[in-house]
Amino acid sequence: MKRGVQIEDYLKPLQPNQTQCYLTNTLQVADIIEWVLSQIGKSTIWQTSFSISEEFLRRLYFISKSGNVETIHLLLDFKATQKTLRLWAFLSQVIEHTYLADNHSKVLLVKSERGEVVSIITSQNLTRGNRSESAVVTTDPELFATLHAQIQDLIINHSVPLNDLFSRAIAAD
Repeated sequence: MKRGVQIEDYLKPLQPNQTQCYLTNTLQVADIIEWVLSQIGKSTIWQTSFSISEEFLRRLYFISKSGNVETIHLLLDFKATQKTLRLWAFLSQVIEHTYLADNHSKVLLVKSERGEVVSIITSQNLTRGNRSESAVVTTDPELFATLHAQIQDLIINHSVPLNDLFSRAIAAD
């Protein structure tokens, strides 16, 4: 988030605001994760993106250390495999489950230990940029269930665990 900007300039508290959105160049996906976790507490996260950057991983590392993250499931695109493999050592320390598939979606699902759910559909990859990005944020349980089922289908039926690819790359060397 840019200096002097507050997330409250763009988003209201999750409750009672079931659906809201933004379009700005000041918020980053990591800002949204922190904001959601500050409201619903310890949670499991499912994140899909085309690619991920080291800068985003650093932010996620510190978010995870806060104690509000139970588990992270990450789904990235096959086309970003080389970049993802270069980040593997760090990635494996921050994210428990990483998968690669034909994926261009950017979805963030968060489910608290108490069962509260938040879905964020965003235009931003897990990278940092100064471009305007948009997102829809909702606590609608039906929307969460639909997206969760579709992400699970991608993971179970259409992806390769990153650990498998990394093991094959090491064996090839």
